[in-house]
Amino acid sequence: MSKPLSDHDRKKQISVRGLAGVENVAELKVAFNRHLHFTLVKDRNVASKRDYYFALANTVRDHLVGRWIRTQQYYYEKDPKRVYYISLEFYMGRTLQNTMVNLALENACDEAIYQLGLDMEELEDMEEDAGLGNGGLGRLAACFLDSMASLGLAAYGYGIRYEFGIFNQKIVNGWQVEEADDWLRYGNPWEKARPEYMRPVKFYGRTEHTPEGVKWVDTQVVLALPYDTPIPGYRNNIVNTMRLWSAKAPCDFNLKDFNVGGYIQAVLDRNLCENISRVLYPNDNFFEGKELRLKQEYFVVAATLQDIVRRFKASKFGSREIVRTDFAQLPNKVAIQLNDTHPAMAIPELMRVLVDEEKLDWDKAWDVCVRTCAYTNHTVLPEALERWPIDLFHHLLPRHLEIIYEINRRFLQYVASKFPGDNDRLRRMSLIEEGGCKKVNMAHMCIVGSHAVNGVARIHSEILVATLFKDFYELDPHKFQNKTNGITPRRWLVMCNPGLAEVIAERIGEEFVRDLDQLKKLLKFIDDDAFIRDIAKVKQENKLKFAVHLEEHYKVKINPQSMFDFQVKRIHEYKRQLLNCLHMITYYNRIKKEPNKHWTPRTIMVGGKAAPGYHTAKMIIRLITAIGEVVNHDPVIGDRLKVIFLENYRVTLAEKAIPSADLSEQISTAGTEASGTGNMKFMLNGALTIGTMDGANVEMAEEAGEKNLFIFGMRVEEVDAMDAGKGYHASEYYNRIPELKQAMDQISGGFFSHKQPDLFKELVDLLMHHDRFKVFADYEAYIKSQDKVNELYKKPKEWTKMVIHNIAGCGKFSSDRTISQYAREIWGMEPSLEKIPAPDEQLK
Repeated sequence: MSKPLSDHDRKKQISVRGLAGVENVAELKVAFNRHLHFTLVKDRNVASKRDYYFALANTVRDHLVGRWIRTQQYYYEKDPKRVYYISLEFYMGRTLQNTMVNLALENACDEAIYQLGLDMEELEDMEEDAGLGNGGLGRLAACFLDSMASLGLAAYGYGIRYEFGIFNQKIVNGWQVEEADDWLRYGNPWEKARPEYMRPVKFYGRTEHTPEGVKWVDTQVVLALPYDTPIPGYRNNIVNTMRLWSAKAPCDFNLKDFNVGGYIQAVLDRNLCENISRVLYPNDNFFEGKELRLKQEYFVVAATLQDIVRRFKASKFGSREIVRTDFAQLPNKVAIQLNDTHPAMAIPELMRVLVDEEKLDWDKAWDVCVRTCAYTNHTVLPEALERWPIDLFHHLLPRHLEIIYEINRRFLQYVASKFPGDNDRLRRMSLIEEGGCKKVNMAHMCIVGSHAVNGVARIHSEILVATLFKDFYELDPHKFQNKTNGITPRRWLVMCNPGLAEVIAERIGEEFVRDLDQLKKLLKFIDDDAFIRDIAKVKQENKLKFAVHLEEHYKVKINPQSMFDFQVKRIHEYKRQLLNCLHMITYYNRIKKEPNKHWTPRTIMVGGKAAPGYHTAKMIIRLITAIGEVVNHDPVIGDRLKVIFLENYRVTLAEKAIPSADLSEQISTAGTEASGTGNMKFMLNGALTIGTMDGANVEMAEEAGEKNLFIFGMRVEEVDAMDAGKGYHASEYYNRIPELKQAMDQISGGFFSHKQPDLFKELVDLLMHHDRFKVFADYEAYIKSQDKVNELYKKPKEWTKMVIHNIAGCGKFSSDRTISQYAREIWGMEPSLEKIPAPDEQLK
């Protein structure tokens, strides 16, 4: 084997990252210096690393602009059907490197920066993550935007430009502490404000029913100011748009309500309405019924629908510019995808626009609405489902409450005609939930107002139609579909794992970047010793690199020869970080009991944020850090076991961690995780999965072969049977399994919290008496499965062959496949890998 390449040399060599032509490099250096001088008003004597990052970002952005304008011109000329993906979250991470990869600029930029005497990785590290999401749902939206552009779909992402994204997590004395994420402090070179498209959004007020129709009057107006971010497709000259709305007070906000003496206070009060886009709600899989949150949800759909209608009206047929007024054509030209129930207000808002403003009769408007909208469900957890109090609706959005009542009245009439006399069914299916506090069930509204409803993994979609939405499925089975989630191979392989991308490209060419199914060809090399060595070598290089990162940023020294065992995701009881904790303690106890035995060394890393108000999740973090404090300082253990909590897990840290992983923990209780996408990222980057048959794990086991994953624990049917039968009794397992009892006794007895023996009393009580997610029921199977993992890790060749089986089975889990299915089966659009004509030469 030749000597390892430096990162710099490797990037120059990898063709999937673009060529570094002399001409390109020279042009980039000129543009970089021009931006440093004219845009940033600096020279090399006073410029900081951040200035250099901004100069590079602007240089790369120059290559986007022509393509961005050309793409919009192309859509105007062709007038294709457009898809509007509305999401309250877009977890984009960093943009610079991803843009360079998609424009085939990375090697040229890398060479230019190298020749300028600067360090590319240092500049990339100056970029703030755009953390406008909590986890899976927001990151999925980001992957979808990449795929929609790469597949040539005329697509727009619409959301909120939160001033503060997901909080930064600090670990202080073992506890999570939140800090505000001021990601816009230094500016954002990727966005362009579009004040000319500012839109008014109304709140409060009352309705008047007049002969000319219903009028919504005496409202408070907030302006929605759009900021556009370019979304480049993979080397096809297409650049789509993500448009995020920022709340602004109108100039006369509150001024008319004050006399001259109240002027100062009136101006200060403008802040109150601008709070709408101030901060992302940091809850994942938990519904928080605050007025500000409902304002955010309505704000984004009201502004977006005005944009959609404006663009629909200003269309072009052939060479004729027209004002399109035939709204019956809207579903043929517009698809609206609701990412969970957060943008559910799009349905009553579209009805309000069509009936009150465009004067369509109700039946025609409803037909247009249903054929235009589609809904993706992301969870079956009852605490995550949105139910808004009627009183809040009446106060904040009185006209929409009237519309929802009318939708419900007509819908229940339809249900009664199909199931006469079944009043229980009518009650269950109503959009309005009766009881002490009447509420609007937003999931029901999404189902009734959409032509397609999908889950995000096959098992999840099956659970939806069998349980949560059973009544609706029996009424309209044709509405329900499955669209298994996916990840973009550009960011999650080519960008974050260049070594692996190169090894794959050497064997099967570069087409896998656009067509991940090509990875199946790797099975031809399953017994090729050179390929096995190359895969193992890339993994070891990634582990060494991550070990250096941990030492630099966390001051932790780990054994790079140890198995890197990761569980990184939001901290939540259903994801069962507590099961992982019990394994950590069990393994620790075994090593202590037989210190001279040959143990498989492990570094167990857990990362993820707990919602600030989620006390149990914060206690789980504290337990993990407490176990680490004991294990990591025990001289008997040495470097055979380390437990590390990864502070402030986010997209950028994931891009470093995932390529280094040996083992991926996907251990949720069967039937609780809708899909997961972290599981796919680990699989694609050469980690083996230990997991339950939950979410997309089921399909991963199908694609790679179940024998190539470490599957354990109860299946959904067994969980259901337990609930329907004798129930779950934690004490039975505690009394029967000595290692489990020992671990629990250590937690409850203060072994991991000497100074506060009762610190984890609540967690012990939860596990023993109130555990909805049945941690103990899967403990034995989990430990046995971990034993199998340890044994296989001692046989590097067999381990790596299993890794190759997993990588080769990843084709299905590309977001390109997911989006192609959405396009054909929900939106009525045809994806394309065609390039559009390149823009004119960049303006000098």
